[in-house]
Amino acid sequence: MPMSSQSPPPLGRDTALFLDFDGTLVALAPTPEAIEIPPALAGLLEDLRDQLGGALAVVSGRQIDAIDRFLAPLRLPAAGEHGVQRRDAQGRMQEQHAPDLAPILDIANELARVHEGLLVERKHAAIALHYRLAPQLEAVCRDAMSRAIAGRPLLELLHGKFVFEVKPTGVNKGIAIEAFMTEAPFAGRLPVFAGDDTTDESGFAVVQPRGGVGIKVGSGPSLALHRLESPRAVFEWLVQLRDQLAAPAHKKNESPRSDG
Repeated sequence: MPMSSQSPPPLGRDTALFLDFDGTLVALAPTPEAIEIPPALAGLLEDLRDQLGGALAVVSGRQIDAIDRFLAPLRLPAAGEHGVQRRDAQGRMQEQHAPDLAPILDIANELARVHEGLLVERKHAAIALHYRLAPQLEAVCRDAMSRAIAGRPLLELLHGKFVFEVKPTGVNKGIAIEAFMTEAPFAGRLPVFAGDDTTDESGFAVVQPRGGVGIKVGSGPSLALHRLESPRAVFEWLVQLRDQLAAPAHKKNESPRSDG
């Protein structure tokens, strides 16, 4: 994978902006519920959504109702569970049928019972096994979850930051972004996607061949050609983007002036 290093380029009002949630808009925390939401985040996203004619969506591994809860009262177009759920700009929800996850849930719960520090998250159509509090158990978690889906072709194992997730096959963030790009107000715009995890690489693989912008948040190799170092840097970039889009047209065309 290429190593991304460039800062994101200037963007215009023809942008379709897609943003991962954990590790991108908010810093990662020991547990999914322990994240801290920057007080100004929801207002910033609302401003950008309005400036972009509604073409802003959150694309996350979380369920959409969790995203709504953290950003309340804001309700954005969103893809949840890596695209298992998707709410379009008109508020219409699409949701794939949930497979039988009872055997996988039993295995994950038993693992968490035996090993301290593991957390099981039951989603609509996925089971996530978090090991952030017990990173030494990565191999144990991988082996157990791999065995759990053996012989189940409708399920696949996804490895993210300190999490193994069993989800339906044929679902990823790139496919979700492609679906948004066929609909108003996203269609015909320049797609931009920012994400921090291996699960976001499918999104970069979709937006960049379209002439769009992939932004890797944090360290590590990535398909993305641009990089921001942290969720804080993402926030500051979004503030700059909002201010840039709000500036009068004649000011946007002026060259930056040095006062030094």
